[in-house]
Amino acid sequence: MPVDLNALYPKLIHLMLDTVFVVDEHDQIVFVSDACETLLGYRAYELIGTSISDYWHPDDLAATRASIHRVMNGQSHVDFCNRYLRKDGGVVYILWSAQWSEEEGVRIGVARDVTALRQAEEELRFLAHHDPLTGLTNRSLFNDRLDSSLRAAHRHQSGLALLFLDIDDFKGINDVQGHAVGDRVLCAIARRLEGCVRETDTVARMGGDEFVVLLTDIQSEDAVSRKVEHILEVMAEPLGAEFGGISMVSCSIGVACYPADGKDADT
Repeated sequence: MPVDLNALYPKLIHLMLDTVFVVDEHDQIVFVSDACETLLGYRAYELIGTSISDYWHPDDLAATRASIHRVMNGQSHVDFCNRYLRKDGGVVYILWSAQWSEEEGVRIGVARDVTALRQAEEELRFLAHHDPLTGLTNRSLFNDRLDSSLRAAHRHQSGLALLFLDIDDFKGINDVQGHAVGDRVLCAIARRLEGCVRETDTVARMGGDEFVVLLTDIQSEDAVSRKVEHILEVMAEPLGAEFGGISMVSCSIGVACYPADGKDADT
């Protein structure tokens, strides 16, 4: 018995894990496969008759319009990625394969959810430049920022300062309280340091209990001294019970200023 392929096509489309969209020249959705409920949280009947632009992420409007323009001019598009807003308010990254059908006057697109892949890529990029324990800038990114800050300071004839900080007797904390408590102390120090500086400054963990703070656009050495005093005051604040009985930590801070103490990163 011959197979009626025309009867099978709708069933095959609704079985696809990717979502099939058909959109007219005015951006109205005229068809969407059942997989849209997993993708966007809407049932097919909720989307049909609405404008697909209603679901675009606001930050992707221009790029999405440019993509549609290319598709409607006959260019195949198999690798465009943008963000859509889900019914529950979440955001999904979608990879598209799309083409324009002149005969029917519609765009046909197949949408694949690549949110998990994008999140994994962003996490890898973050880990490449940040300390995995504290989330602070790591040594590699810090060195890049220091070099660029030195160039900016030279260009604008401004000052900057490096504060080198380490925790006093941190080895004793690890030996007595254990490394889990020591890690919590390091994270607490990181959050306190971040709270002491501006968004334009950088806090980095160089390794172990060693931290560096890069202060940019410094107007005077007195300003640096006041910042050091402020950091020492914040570091001396009591710790909570979750730190294994450690009431507080003390730290030592060394200071180097540009241009007084050197004009390059190594110095």
